[in-house]
Amino acid sequence: MAPKDSYNVIVSEKAMQMMVSHSAFLAQASPSAAEKLIDFFEAALKSLESLPHRCPWLTGEYIPRNTYRFLLFEKRYMIIFQIKDDTVYADYVLDCRRDYRWLI
Repeated sequence: MAPKDSYNVIVSEKAMQMMVSHSAFLAQASPSAAEKLIDFFEAALKSLESLPHRCPWLTGEYIPRNTYRFLLFEKRYMIIFQIKDDTVYADYVLDCRRDYRWLI
């Protein structure tokens, strides 16, 4: 299937909760850094509206092949998403410094 010109981006409740948690934790040390993190997150989501296929596949032993893609933003955060038809579904937002074996 050829990439489309424009995609709808839907952020799951889980992904939004994860993002709120990351920014709240960061705000304890630096409110301005937390605001920047949110800005980077919003910019990353915006970029998925036009170019989601540029992002690599997420691979792993227990991750379904060619199902999830990922986008890194602000050096250490990752949006894990799927593309279905003309919609991008952002399912998770991870801090890459943490252990996420529970995800698989």
